Amino acid sequence: MQRFLADGSFLRVYLALALALLLTFGLALMGLALVDRVRVEQYREQLAEAPLQLLTWRVAALPAHQRGDWLTQQSDLLNVRLSLREPEDAELGWFERRRVEHGRVLVKVREEGDWRLYRRLPREARILEARLSGLNERQLRGLAQMLGDWLAEVNGEARRRRLESVTSEALPVRLSDLAPEGLDSHQLTRLRDGELVIRLMPGHWALTVHLAVPAADGSRQWLSIGPVSALEPTPISLLLLVLVIMLGVLAAIIYLIVRGVEARLARLELAAGRIASGRLDTRVKVDAGGFIGRVGMAFNAMAAQVQSLLRSQQEMIRAVSHELRTPVARIRFAMQMVEDMTDDPAIHRQLHGIDSDIEELDQLIDEILTYARLDSGIVNGAELERTQVDCRAVAERVIETLAPLHAHLRLALAPGDEVEVLADPRYLQRALQNLVANACRHAQSRVLVRITLESRLVRLDIEDDGPGVPAGERQAIFKPFARLDDSRTRRSGGYGLGLSIVQKVMAWHGGSVVVDDSQELGGARFSLLLPRGGNGRAKLPVKPA
Repeated sequence: MQRFLADGSFLRVYLALALALLLTFGLALMGLALVDRVRVEQYREQLAEAPLQLLTWRVAALPAHQRGDWLTQQSDLLNVRLSLREPEDAELGWFERRRVEHGRVLVKVREEGDWRLYRRLPREARILEARLSGLNERQLRGLAQMLGDWLAEVNGEARRRRLESVTSEALPVRLSDLAPEGLDSHQLTRLRDGELVIRLMPGHWALTVHLAVPAADGSRQWLSIGPVSALEPTPISLLLLVLVIMLGVLAAIIYLIVRGVEARLARLELAAGRIASGRLDTRVKVDAGGFIGRVGMAFNAMAAQVQSLLRSQQEMIRAVSHELRTPVARIRFAMQMVEDMTDDPAIHRQLHGIDSDIEELDQLIDEILTYARLDSGIVNGAELERTQVDCRAVAERVIETLAPLHAHLRLALAPGDEVEVLADPRYLQRALQNLVANACRHAQSRVLVRITLESRLVRLDIEDDGPGVPAGERQAIFKPFARLDDSRTRRSGGYGLGLSIVQKVMAWHGGSVVVDDSQELGGARFSLLLPRGGNGRAKLPVKPA
């Protein structure tokens, strides 16, 4: 870890996340600016749609020789520079020209505040260009008066069609037979006298233009243009939507980064678990660089080294154990020859002691080979089927086997129901027999075996009335060749491998072995804890050494 911190790998990850955050905020700001720009352009185009449509229709209705004078007159009236241009003469880009050719309004605003509006004349290729420095009341009055005069030229259905043609969402136009509501008496008087009235609506940031339009029969109608609303600020709902999108993008970026790191770490975790369960041939697939890739390579190197060391250790133990059998056999053969050559009772007593030592040495070699066989199962164990085993039957067989060897002790199985567990019967019996034999070596008078069924496991307790195991030594006794210095000494026999073999057997079955004090007998209590279920298969060595 310190190496990764030292070479800045984690720092690069944090910097990547920070850059992703800044990039997301930058994209959000650009998105807001783009949205505002689109809204402004759309508002300008909608606002200019009706006036430019009216102007183009009026120009298109005039003869060619009258258009110049009319445009000059309207330019002075509206304070707008109006002119007709050919498409190739207009200062338009390719996309802008295509837009105008399709009959749409184009609004261009230069940096110096110069507005340029373009619209193609109906059924013609020429373009009407309007240049203005900004919107003012003079333009509003002139356009309203022009609209009124244009509507006054016709009556009835023709007037209604003209009215609908210039009405838009941004610039609503209405024609009514009743006087507009909301005007005071002074404004109504001015309106009846033919003046144009502009009504401000401060609460809505809008204004409405009213004027009278005479009809052919001498009556009048009332024309209302507006309300023309100012461009409102970006709605809060839109800002919240952009914020949600920004946070969503940020969350997605962080998720993708973290998911990639987590997936690679999960593979490391899975490989570590497989190695811990005994499959040291497991390796991690290194598919990328970075600190995770270096961790994977270091992990593979570590696993290979551990596998090699364990294999060498087990091969050495098996080789030494097998080699010991040959001199032991020669010593036993020589001892038997000496025994046959003499009848001296003293010599026979010495030979009997030597035979006991050879038997003990032979048993020690068997224990070493058993432990080595179990331990080597980590590297090259074979698959072994597990079956449903009756724990009480196994315990009864163990007691029947050991009771004649310990006539001074009372070995008993506590009453209870039949309990089955998914296990290998041979190795389960070996583990239970080792614990019962260990209890017999240290018990004063009683050894009790109790089998209980709990919610998720089966518990086999082996209790004795001996001196017990000190709390500080309860983990050390499961190490190979471990012995206690006080209560359980070498005088009690054993080789220090029995409990290690039990621990190995339990590990292969997915269980464990623990030791504590016996509440009933006062000595030690060893407990085998086995899971109630399983997959029916276990990695166990079945080939004898």
